[in-house]
Parts: sequence; C-alpha cells; structure tokens
Amino acid sequence: YKRQMRILVFIMYIILFVGCNSVNRPKKPDNLISKDKMSEIIYDVYIMNSAKGINKTLLENNGILPQEFIYKKHSIDSLQFANSNDYYAFDTEVYEGIINKVKEKIESEKVKYEAINEEELKAEKELREARAKELNKSPKVLKEFKEVKQ
Repeated sequence: YKRQMRILVFIMYIILFVGCNSVNRPKKPDNLISKDKMSEIIYDVYIMNSAKGINKTLLENNGILPQEFIYKKHSIDSLQFANSNDYYAFDTEVYEGIINKVKEKIESEKVKYEAINEEELKAEKELREARAKELNKSPKVLKEFKEVKQ
C-alpha cells in the first residue's frame, strides 16, 4: 500500500511539473513598447482612471475618451499595448520594475502638487489678512462695509 501511494505521489508531481511547464512566454511583439514608454503609458492610465473616478461626466462632456486619449497621446493602438503588456507581465520582475517606476513618478507628482497647494493656501490666507487689515485701517471703508452688510 505504501509503495502504491509513493508511486501515486510521484505521478502527481510529474503531472504537476509538466502542467506548470506548459505555460509559454508570450512571443516578443514586433512593435514591442519600450519599458520606459510602457511606464509612461501605465502612469497615464492610472491618472486617467483617477480622473474618471472623480468626474467621468466632465471628461465625456469634453469629448475625452480615456483609452483613445492615451493611445493617441503615445501613438499606439490597443493591440500593441495589450501585446506589450502581456509580454512584460509574464516576467514579474520586469513588470514590477515598470510598476515601481510608475509609483515613483506618482509619488513625485504628489509631493509637487501638495507643495503647490500649500503655497496657494498660504497666499490666499495672506490676501485675506491683508484685506482685513485694510478694512480695519480705514474707518470710512469699515463704515461702508458695515452698511452694505446690513
């Protein structure tokens, strides 16, 4: 009985090994998109998906179809993108490198836009404070302001 179990387990391992090895790497496309360009495209896909999630109607009202926009911007078509994506995704280390490049760019852009937003908020606050000081300095303006408010 033990011998039969060992043979059965051995056969299962062989079937598993042969079954897993039958997955072939996709053929390298003739028009393979470079890794750098692929990361730019995937970055744009992430940004466009975020924009779609925030206000899809605004995009549609302005005639922007996200996928077509990205294909046109990068001078590619859907088949070229799909084939290149499949080719790179098969090698997880290569694909991870592409995705990491996208993440780095997103993080860099996030820091940049947060700094811009912070500067805008600071400028708005300074402007409000300056206007408030100006109103307090001039009794005539303050009186007129109070009258308008009533």
